Amino acid sequence: MKVNIQSVGFTAQSRLLEFVEQKVGKLLKFEDRIEGAEVYLKLESGQEERKVAEIKLLVSGEDLFAAKQANSFEEATDEATEALRRQLLKRKGKLND
Repeated sequence: MKVNIQSVGFTAQSRLLEFVEQKVGKLLKFEDRIEGAEVYLKLESGQEERKVAEIKLLVSGEDLFAAKQANSFEEATDEATEALRRQLLKRKGKLND
């Protein structure tokens, strides 16, 4: 699976990129038809800096999307991949019915 990661508003360190690839790669356990993923890590400024992870999973038949914000990019990525995991399980249940 190809994972395309883009950082917006900052330059991501290789450690963060590896973490994101690993977390997104684990989603293959739940759906083998994932063709790829597009990940946007955004540093949004305002009253306080917000770290946002947006992940679009390219699944044959239907793309899935999750966006989460947190105090760190790792936490936002964890929350977004967990939301996608739940979507994949729900989708799989519907396909089996």
